[in-house]
Amino acid sequence: MATVVTTINGRQFRLACEDGQEEHLRSLAAGIEQRINELRGKFGEIGDTRLTVMAALMVADELSEATTRVRRLEEELTALQDARVAAADRAKDASAAVVNAFNSAAERIEGITRKLNQTLGEGGGVAIG
Repeated sequence: MATVVTTINGRQFRLACEDGQEEHLRSLAAGIEQRINELRGKFGEIGDTRLTVMAALMVADELSEATTRVRRLEEELTALQDARVAAADRAKDASAAVVNAFNSAAERIEGITRKLNQTLGEGGGVAIG
């Protein structure tokens, strides 16, 4: 387990994290520090606890919005997957209809060819096909 020393709101904190997550933890701490500094710039010195709570609420709001966006994107993805399946089914049905139409046309052509051959055969002409 690794440790990171970071400063948030003027105070140093020694934080533990999984090995390899040190930079990520530093980045998260820097984000909190940045929010606190922005709030301090807007509202002045309103107390450490209040600044920290307000920064936490900002992060919670961003998380809530991101969660909502992810949920919407998952719904869109599901709808697109359903549409893709429906389109594939329609394409398969259309392909089967084309094959059936060609088979039917081929059978009719063969039937016409047989009739012509019979007619020509009775008249002594040349066979077709």
